[in-house]
Amino acid sequence: MDACRDLFEGAEIDFFGAGRTDSGVHAIGQVAHLGVETELLPLKIKYGINDRLPADICVINVEEAHNKFHARYDAHARSYVYQISRRRTAFGKKYVWWIKDQLNLDLMNETAKQFKGLRDFKSFTDDEAEQSSTKAEVYHSAVYDFGDLLLFHVVGNHFLWKQVRRMTGVLVEVGRRKINPAEVDGFFKNKSDIPAKLTAPPSGLFLEKVYYRNEEIVYSANPFIRL
Repeated sequence: MDACRDLFEGAEIDFFGAGRTDSGVHAIGQVAHLGVETELLPLKIKYGINDRLPADICVINVEEAHNKFHARYDAHARSYVYQISRRRTAFGKKYVWWIKDQLNLDLMNETAKQFKGLRDFKSFTDDEAEQSSTKAEVYHSAVYDFGDLLLFHVVGNHFLWKQVRRMTGVLVEVGRRKINPAEVDGFFKNKSDIPAKLTAPPSGLFLEKVYYRNEEIVYSANPFIRL
């Protein structure tokens, strides 16, 4: 926002992102809309904002949108990927969660299926979070094996604060055989503090893509790093 204010020299600005991510979470495909009166072309806006941003934030593309477009409210799906490393990594430690224990992929995927559908994720968020409802619809939930990396890919209409990180933590405990997959269904029936205690660190989580009208959802995922 400060970069936009500096570029447009105090002009009135309307700026909204597609959603907020937890501190420390990465975003590959974040979307935002900017409403401002300017004669600058989109390419000039892209360069101007990037020149004013820190090195760990980069605007990939700027294009004109309909004046009623809203980055958050027009989105109909969001895709997240969580990267779990099966081995210690020096260069990738900021982008994975390293799990030393052996993980059972079949049990994790059996549990991931339970996240699908319209469910009440009250056990996967905090009571103090400002959210009108704890219900969310998950379209896709699966864990993929890439050798030293496991990817948890989840797509839904929206996600609650810390929801994906707590889903990941539960999957890991199931993979460790510390939780039985049959127990997970109980988290949706009654409020439980177990998922909160298992919250995965933000390092491995990526907002992969925000989907808008007429965009076909991709139900597959690939690693963002190579170990």
